[in-house]
Amino acid sequence: MKRDSHSHIELPLNEPDPIIRASHYAIRFAVKLLAILMVIVIFLGIGDVLYVLYQRLTAPPVFLLNISDIFETFAAFLAVLVAIEIFVNIRIYLSSAEIPVKLVLATALMAVARKVIVLDFGKLDASEVFSLAAVVLAVGLSYGFMVLAESRRSSPSEH
Repeated sequence: MKRDSHSHIELPLNEPDPIIRASHYAIRFAVKLLAILMVIVIFLGIGDVLYVLYQRLTAPPVFLLNISDIFETFAAFLAVLVAIEIFVNIRIYLSSAEIPVKLVLATALMAVARKVIVLDFGKLDASEVFSLAAVVLAVGLSYGFMVLAESRRSSPSEH
């Protein structure tokens, strides 16, 4: 059986059982709906970035941002970037037979980095900081190993 390059191995539309086939169509529709909703979230997030900037720049002292204003703006901006990455994951999921693990890890790394950037470490206890460090290390190493594996697959062996 020849597989279409845009079909999911795990959700085939040529399933002989009509209930399973209908379920696969429903799940694919749900994923497309999630993509549409994510686009809406992205535009709302852009609106939030603009609103945060407007609020901060019009509050006294006008046109000046303090460090907490900058971090709040970064948080809003990075949230939009994470939403865009999630949309890209959804789009690739819809158009590919493979789950984009590297992209999912990159999105997770961006989300964790966003969290690290906006955290007030003065308000956290040591266990929360170490937990976050463990997550950053695990996701970062996973992503690094994926990149290393890809580079080894794409380059000829030098042994």
